[in-house]
Amino acid sequence: MIKGLYETHLYVENLERSIEFYAKTLGLKQCRYGAERRTAFFWIGEDKQFMLGLWEKPKEEIDLRHFAFQCEPEWVLNESVAFLKSRNLNFWNFLNDEKEQPMVFCWMPAISIYFSDPDGHYLEFIGILPGETKSDDEKRVVTYAEWLEIKDK
Repeated sequence: MIKGLYETHLYVENLERSIEFYAKTLGLKQCRYGAERRTAFFWIGEDKQFMLGLWEKPKEEIDLRHFAFQCEPEWVLNESVAFLKSRNLNFWNFLNDEKEQPMVFCWMPAISIYFSDPDGHYLEFIGILPGETKSDDEKRVVTYAEWLEIKDK
């Protein structure tokens, strides 16, 4: 029945600043702007595939959220850190160990790296890796090199 997540919405303090971030920094395609309601909407992926909505609210009405952008795992592994650095974005991995490398969640398996938007919402680039979940890996988070060593065992 459910086949995916079509849209998510965030409250932001400054709509223009957030439009700049999501359109220019992350490269999402803006598909709608509502001046009266102070909203902006973006396509993620192909048009009409997935949508992000932004709603301007006073700072005290903003509750921080987290969501992940699905990416190709090779891009997350090989290009995501350079992408984030080139845009002067602070980023971290799940272990927050100050290593500038994406980490693998063995239980999925998936590779990911985190960053935040101008309002402090936690964002993530995540790529689903081939392979099956192993019950003993449910809570393990490892480097990609470590995952390659254990993935077929």
